[in-house]
Amino acid sequence: MAFGTWQVGTPGRQQATAEAIADAWRARPWPGPGLRSYTVLAADDATTLLHFSQVSDLDKVPAQDLAWKEEVDAAVPGIERTGVVAARLRRSTPLHGPAAGAGCVVLVTRVFDGPDTARANRLVDAMFHSSADTPPADGLLSAHFYVSTDGTRVFAYALWATAEAHREAIEHRPARLEANEQWQRAHAWPGLLSTAFQRFRPALQLTRVR
Repeated sequence: MAFGTWQVGTPGRQQATAEAIADAWRARPWPGPGLRSYTVLAADDATTLLHFSQVSDLDKVPAQDLAWKEEVDAAVPGIERTGVVAARLRRSTPLHGPAAGAGCVVLVTRVFDGPDTARANRLVDAMFHSSADTPPADGLLSAHFYVSTDGTRVFAYALWATAEAHREAIEHRPARLEANEQWQRAHAWPGLLSTAFQRFRPALQLTRVR
């Protein structure tokens, strides 16, 4: 899969950009069978768009007609594209509810001091083991953990029923989880420089028709 972010500046431009992307994509053929889905999410900061592309094989990413970006730029000039990161799925939680019911997506990004895929994989495994005996928070539908192909980042892409459910989960996180030695170690992993999260709401969901 691949994550990409665009900075668009204002709530109005955020909405206009999402609409322009939808118009551009729906006006042309699907890029190819290797792209399973393409999702655009609007951040609650009202200035950021997250692009989430699911591909069958990162080594065989389908070629795209990039003219669609020119159409988006014509509709909303001045978009700042801040990069794309490719990553591979490491682990997923069980499904606690239908993905179609997600009103909020939370992306947690952990950044390391250098490339080390094995270290990043071990962090994901440790986080899973630390929370294995903790029931899922109310409103959590699923969570998927990805490691960037260069081994410098770990992404947790979690689907929630609502943004409020996520806020409640943070405020009332089980005390036994924070007291868990494995959980504490996972959040102070050697070489981990930063951990940050951002909430998004779905703005556009396109899926390949088989």
